[in-house]
Amino acid sequence: MIRPVHGSSLLERAAAAYDLAPTIRRPAPVVPIHPETAPVAVEPEPMPAADNDDTFLAIPEALRVPVGQELPEAFFTGVDAGDVATIDRGMLAENGMIVPGAPVGPLAEEFRLLKRQLLITRERVAEGPTPEKARTVLICSARPEDGKTFCAVNLALSMAAERDTDVLLVDADVAKPDVMKRLGLDDGPGLLDALADARIDVETLVRETDIAGLSVLPAGTGTATDTELLASARTRAVIARLLDANPRRIVIFDSPPALAASPAAVLAMLVGQTMLIVRADRTPESELREAVALLDGCDHIALALNAVSFVAGGHRFGSYYGAGE
Repeated sequence: MIRPVHGSSLLERAAAAYDLAPTIRRPAPVVPIHPETAPVAVEPEPMPAADNDDTFLAIPEALRVPVGQELPEAFFTGVDAGDVATIDRGMLAENGMIVPGAPVGPLAEEFRLLKRQLLITRERVAEGPTPEKARTVLICSARPEDGKTFCAVNLALSMAAERDTDVLLVDADVAKPDVMKRLGLDDGPGLLDALADARIDVETLVRETDIAGLSVLPAGTGTATDTELLASARTRAVIARLLDANPRRIVIFDSPPALAASPAAVLAMLVGQTMLIVRADRTPESELREAVALLDGCDHIALALNAVSFVAGGHRFGSYYGAGE
């Protein structure tokens, strides 16, 4: 088992966290994430913090439980909001995601813990040499089907509940966009269209939703030159426009898997922090090292380990809400 030591490289520290060493950097809340079902997690053993600023999040194996079965029918129905997009609450519940307006449960509470760490890092980025990146977050994975879109959507739903924050969820998985489908919305013009045509104001393509504080931007029209578009100077101008349009806004990008498509490495250089979702039960260490290396253009990388083994019966984050006597 590899243990991180002072002065070790980022890749070595990532590998150490992946190997579940008892000492990992900046212990963070356990955040169980699964692509299809809502998890219930347990609190990990205390772990000492390291001497630097990178963040690693340990995620235990989830006890999968159905979500939404006991929610009132009212929570499954969108609000009549005129021209805004109506999120399909029933689909959110069926897919094991946070349902806005529903009673606080384990899933919602654990994403509260996760977003708090990202908001803390946002303040750190704002005080650094690239403060313009402070309000941008990339959600990525090493491989497909590791739960990155599930995480991106739930994180956006959770952050939208903040009193002083609005959230724009951008589907930047331009090869296989899935964000709009997860929310029960239709696809349409989006990010790639604004990148390809400088005459398009990207803000006109942003869709407000009936969830207060949440808006979405589709991936847009697919193209064989998606990586080149994302690597162009136009992308920085588009991101700046999205941030300037709303000073309260945090932009969350759902990107392609780092090892499956090249846009992830490009996007990592444009954001203030990256959260890498990794399935610890099947992603080889070599692939993790490759993914971290590709995303190293971002100065703040949080490694989220999914499906880590744990001892059943321990304390679980989020179990306080709704607990009986």
